Amino acid sequence: MLFTRKDFGDDFKWGVSTAAYQIEGAHAKDGKGSSIWDTFVQKRKKILNQDHGNIACDFYHHYAEDIALLYKLNIPNFRFSLAWSRIFPMGIGSINYKGIDFYNRLIDFCLEVGIDPWVTIYHWDLPDYLHKKGGWTNREIVDWFGEYVATCSKYFGDRVKNWMVLNEPMVFTGAGYFLGVHAPGKKGLSNFLAAAHHATLCQAEGGRILRSLRTDSSIGTTFSYSHIEPARKTDDKDNRAVKKVDALINRFFIEPLLGMGYPTNDFRLLQRIERFMYPQDEKKLAFDMDFIGLQNYTREIVQHNPFMPFIKAKIIKASKRVTNYTLMDWEVYPPSIYEALKQYDRYENIKEIIVTENGAAFTDQITGTTINDDKRVRFLQDYIGQVLLAKNEGVKVNGYFVWTLLDNFEWAEGFHPRFGIVYVDFNTQERIVKNSGKWYSHFLQNTLTASSELQNNEHFE
Repeated sequence: MLFTRKDFGDDFKWGVSTAAYQIEGAHAKDGKGSSIWDTFVQKRKKILNQDHGNIACDFYHHYAEDIALLYKLNIPNFRFSLAWSRIFPMGIGSINYKGIDFYNRLIDFCLEVGIDPWVTIYHWDLPDYLHKKGGWTNREIVDWFGEYVATCSKYFGDRVKNWMVLNEPMVFTGAGYFLGVHAPGKKGLSNFLAAAHHATLCQAEGGRILRSLRTDSSIGTTFSYSHIEPARKTDDKDNRAVKKVDALINRFFIEPLLGMGYPTNDFRLLQRIERFMYPQDEKKLAFDMDFIGLQNYTREIVQHNPFMPFIKAKIIKASKRVTNYTLMDWEVYPPSIYEALKQYDRYENIKEIIVTENGAAFTDQITGTTINDDKRVRFLQDYIGQVLLAKNEGVKVNGYFVWTLLDNFEWAEGFHPRFGIVYVDFNTQERIVKNSGKWYSHFLQNTLTASSELQNNEHFE
């Protein structure tokens, strides 16, 4: 399959995505308060190689250099998040105007060089002060979050037109409040269900606040989505396991937003969330977003397992079943993004889909000042090709953002997996554009034709 940028149309949005804690550094500078990740990384056994994001890419001091690099690479849209505790050191109350000033400078410079800022309001870095008050398990967070959203709109909404309320609520509630492998490190079903319900309330409430304050905004939110298949297609237990896993990781947050309620019929354990629901909550969960951000990296193969608590299902690691997988142990399976887009397109209430994250971590080959990452180039070509396939079939997808611009702090995996199209030397903060960055730049210039190799699945056989 051969294609160029022109095949997507002039209005298709191209960009890169980042997140505050993963790149900013300056973790205690200019009045910033502590976030749950600032605290969590101090638990040495929780993060690979005892890494932390105290400095990370030092984007706080290098933002002008990095935005200039975006301009040089012909990337027209830049997605970044705001650090809640940089704006409200305690999460609520007094505003840190030095934090406001930083984001104003960042936004202004983006616009000065012709790059549109796409802002994520919450990308996992809850102020630690609010965590001590219960964090996402405390229903008061709906009010705390509302104050934060209104403040962001007040100070940045005259220039920021594209907003994302939350980033991947399934991940930050599941990993942070059920498994305990991400900040704040809490575990248990009750913690997860409380956090999940309050996050679902917040994603809708955040949208309502943004729309009430500025009618010229385009408002969305983002969800992780992994295409899921049974280990044995004819096995009834495996197929039932797929339904439960799909309900939990793909449908649990988006369907309430669309007015469909929680998908409890396919995973009855989720009915326990009703313990945390107040009268009229089901209506409050719904909001008509202008777009939905879809974030896809892989597919998952699921097998029934009676020994797994609650869900009775197990995801089989990619390294146990295929040879083509990333440093995150995620299978490289380009049709997964096609299947994800087709599934979202089946929801009647979604107006527009933007792929707000897609990318891969591989071992880069460094030769002098050349960073050879052919696997990433091929990954991007193949996945973008699948996006075009879906678009040509009428799917309302209208944007694609690479994860990510810079090698950065990848949460519990530390600095080991490098997702960037730009290499970062974390000792010197030197940036070197990888071959994937050069490829993406030339592609966006319409100076080359990309090729995509369609992998076999039922759709293409």
